Amino acid sequence: MADRVRTRSFSRRQAQSLLDPEVAARLKSLELRARLVVEGFISGLHKSPYHGFSVEFAEHRQYMPGDPVQHLDWKVFGKTDRYYLKEYEEETNLRCQILLDCSGSMGYGSRDVTKFQYAQTLAASLAYLMNRQRDAVGLTAFSEHVVTQLPSRSASRHLTLILSKLANLTPEAGTDAASVLPVMAERLKRRGLVLVISDLLTDPDVVIRGLKHFRHRRHEVVVFHILDPQERDFAFGRAARFEDMETGEILPTLPAQIRVAYLAQMRELMERYRRECLEAMIDYHLLDTSVPFGHALYAYLGKRGKLF
Repeated sequence: MADRVRTRSFSRRQAQSLLDPEVAARLKSLELRARLVVEGFISGLHKSPYHGFSVEFAEHRQYMPGDPVQHLDWKVFGKTDRYYLKEYEEETNLRCQILLDCSGSMGYGSRDVTKFQYAQTLAASLAYLMNRQRDAVGLTAFSEHVVTQLPSRSASRHLTLILSKLANLTPEAGTDAASVLPVMAERLKRRGLVLVISDLLTDPDVVIRGLKHFRHRRHEVVVFHILDPQERDFAFGRAARFEDMETGEILPTLPAQIRVAYLAQMRELMERYRRECLEAMIDYHLLDTSVPFGHALYAYLGKRGKLF
């Protein structure tokens, strides 16, 4: 009897097994994992990230008793007869946007962790690290469209917002890199660092054009290509039925008969991404879900160092 290999999306029950069902608990869980990843890896590195800062206006908030009066905005008071404070955030040496793929294919996992769980923790760890260094970081999650978008900021409360958004994301729907990547490249007005976290299991022509659009806009780009070990090795044994996570299409097959052709195409795909990213001066890093997060953090720190 054939084995059924279903590359299913992240169900609500699976999400709750990873993170506590309460929003606050989900956030705490993700923040803890991010902190453990970062502090376990980065201890002693990049000790002085605080050089060269100025401040920029962020937003107004209503005055509360005990707040410092020197930040009162008297122009706003003159117009509204109400007291509002100007809030500022540090203008950092680096502005970064994390682009996280949350399409259905990211929900696949042959082991204890799915690609999306891995990518989710990686994104949280990078955001935590950047915030600790006072780098401005933002988040864009996408599938067939932009699911959520947060601008790049360095304030501590902004990190909490990013982690909260991450904790509540689940992989679903298909991928439309042709629409999403160019739109995001146009939205990012200031030159900065773009970190793309995806399995890149879509038309490579479309993905590469989208990545080059960021380079055309003079952004630095780092791509983290996340795959499951089974997607790289295709070590399935008996007859199996494969189900497309994004379309629901089912394909009965004998893995042993197609393994050689599958591996050749997968190697060709990975090599093409590596080669074309290199030609476009885009950093490409292939990771599978068994690779320690430190490999990705090193890649980020390496690119950050090139910017200064």
